[in-house]
Amino acid sequence: MTKRVKYNLTGLLAAALLIVLDQWTKHLAVLHLKDQIPFVLLEGVFELNYLENRGAAFGMFQGQRTVFLVCTLVILAVVAFYYNRLPEGRRFLPLRLVGTLLTAGAIGNMIDRTLNSFVVDFLYFRLIDFPIFNVADIYVTTATGLLLVLFLFYYKDEDFEIFRPGRRKGE
Repeated sequence: MTKRVKYNLTGLLAAALLIVLDQWTKHLAVLHLKDQIPFVLLEGVFELNYLENRGAAFGMFQGQRTVFLVCTLVILAVVAFYYNRLPEGRRFLPLRLVGTLLTAGAIGNMIDRTLNSFVVDFLYFRLIDFPIFNVADIYVTTATGLLLVLFLFYYKDEDFEIFRPGRRKGE
């Protein structure tokens, strides 16, 4: 088994485990939080508060289920394309982590939209009145922040020569 196949299988397994964690937490939210008053963990700071989000991030674009599904499939295809073409070695493990987190987050919320026509959100930072979110949202946000840091401070243009048209590994 080549390193590339091992990286891909590891990424798929990790994404699957993260998706299971996301779906389990949403299931718990439905069981214990739906139609209940918010469960306060830190008074005035953080609580568990059930919400059925029919939009995208922060509730934008309400009711655009088909658009979300198409966008999710496009994002997954792009992640898979680049993930599979990343050079082997430790230097690109952070990007593989980003791909795994993005995949798990996108699929976790896509499952909700497909099965329920909404996404279950339940984590709420009352202190800053941040929109209610879920575990899959944490994956996507973490991946996006990590990607930004990696591109700004870790990787250089030369690291991505392999993705330029007409270039092949080792050229």
